[in-house]
Amino acid sequence: MMRSMYSAVSGLKTHQTRMDVIGNNIANVNTVAFKSSSVTFSDILYQTTSNASGANATTGTGGVNAKQIGLGTTAAATKVSITSAGASETTGNPFDIRLTDKNSTNFFIVNNGSENVFTRSGSFYVDGSGNLCMSSTGYTVMGWQVDETTGEIRKDTVSALRIMQEKNLTSAPEATTQATIAGVLDENDTDVKNDAGRVMNLNFYDNLGYQYTAKFAIKSTGTDGKYTVELTSVLDSNNQNITANLSKQDMAKIFGNYNADAKLGEYVLTKDYEYDSASNSYTNKTTGEKFQINNATDKSTTFVGDKGSKVSITEIFSGITTTMANDIKNPASKTKVEFDNATGQATVKGEKTSYDLVFDTSTGKFASIGGDTPSKMLNMSVLSSGLLNRNGNFQNITVDFSQCLNYENGGKSTIGADAGATDGKTGKGRKLGAMTGIFIDTSGRIYGTYDNGNTELLGQIAVAQFSNASGLEKVGESCYRTTLNSGEFDGIGVEISADGSSMTTGELEMSNVDLSSEFTSMITTQRGFQANSRVITTSDTLLEELVNLKR
Repeated sequence: MMRSMYSAVSGLKTHQTRMDVIGNNIANVNTVAFKSSSVTFSDILYQTTSNASGANATTGTGGVNAKQIGLGTTAAATKVSITSAGASETTGNPFDIRLTDKNSTNFFIVNNGSENVFTRSGSFYVDGSGNLCMSSTGYTVMGWQVDETTGEIRKDTVSALRIMQEKNLTSAPEATTQATIAGVLDENDTDVKNDAGRVMNLNFYDNLGYQYTAKFAIKSTGTDGKYTVELTSVLDSNNQNITANLSKQDMAKIFGNYNADAKLGEYVLTKDYEYDSASNSYTNKTTGEKFQINNATDKSTTFVGDKGSKVSITEIFSGITTTMANDIKNPASKTKVEFDNATGQATVKGEKTSYDLVFDTSTGKFASIGGDTPSKMLNMSVLSSGLLNRNGNFQNITVDFSQCLNYENGGKSTIGADAGATDGKTGKGRKLGAMTGIFIDTSGRIYGTYDNGNTELLGQIAVAQFSNASGLEKVGESCYRTTLNSGEFDGIGVEISADGSSMTTGELEMSNVDLSSEFTSMITTQRGFQANSRVITTSDTLLEELVNLKR
């Protein structure tokens, strides 16, 4: 009689255990990365009142089964559905990470200050010390560091990922080493024809990240398909000309070929004048007045006619500007003009620090710069080595002219200078960059982005894999620790992509609790509990009647 009561009591206890588990599952239905549990029942030792016997050939009777009475039930095991992934929830937070894998056997490695534990909860944040931590506990996220020598991930022992620290809050500057001159050059462009030329600005950086502007001037030579390119100045970020005190020779050391008696241009008569070689004079076609060349000086810019009129050299020759005329007549200037007695053509000579830029006159394509090369060096190191004593901050810049074209474009040139090679990726240079953000890719690599355009690798989140993840032991906070049945952690970890898995940012893995299943289990548990309660009350009634029989 008492056996039924004992069995019922064990049933009450075991169903209570199951209800405890169900209640915990339901309570954590919205817990990030929570893994539901279930209870497995097992019957306990049986009491044998009669052993089994075999057949008796003598009496002709058959065998008899043993008579056993069960003594109830017990909770044999509590199973965690650890390999069943929960639903995905979008958060938009770049530090929220969901492990996307097939069997949910990958775990983040976090450290609670004394040991490494494991979790599927990827709700992280960056603390005041720059460490990547679990939002709920503050446990530090473990991973691999960047080798400072190679700049690559060093996959050795995992350590706390300190992704924001003083050394990576900024990105090192980079000097400009390449530049590209590209676009259309139109010989009818008024800028190309004047003394100043068409100005191109090249913005570049030195080794310390300071920005400078190199100003180039492209001028027409009067010859079809031939121009000159000259470095006129270098300005700092305060718009101060750091080359203001340099001589023509010094400027040529930076860019160009210095020639003290160079031919600056050859100029022909305007439509209003014609040349008389017999009288060596220029005749105004409208007035008929003759203007005699004064061969006594090469500084002549004003001519007196036979009728007493005066005319400037700028009116007689096409392309000679007022600025050039003033330079010619300046006694201190080395610029001079020579006249051809046979043709009347004027040739201006003076100091030249430019390169000749030549185009194919039949195709308009680039032919050469300073000879037969597609590029010339902007020797900025000259400024560092003595001219300006800039402490070696400058790098030489290779300037590529091969992308230039010489076409008629309605009198408008589009040619300009840009830092960087033609691939648009290399040699551009950068200022000192301040960190503007952090992002994590699908392999767990953490990158910092900077306002100078740089992207730098800061570390990588490692994961742990277990052959028997179900053998892990829950320690609360959606974390687990290893057991003898799960296998030990090797202290190194693996890359998430090793088994084809990945990480998705801006998402979290939620609880895998199935409420409909839990409610069904709760109903059956309630019914089992009620039935065992009824067994106890019935057994108690029978005992009471038995006692009453003795009275």
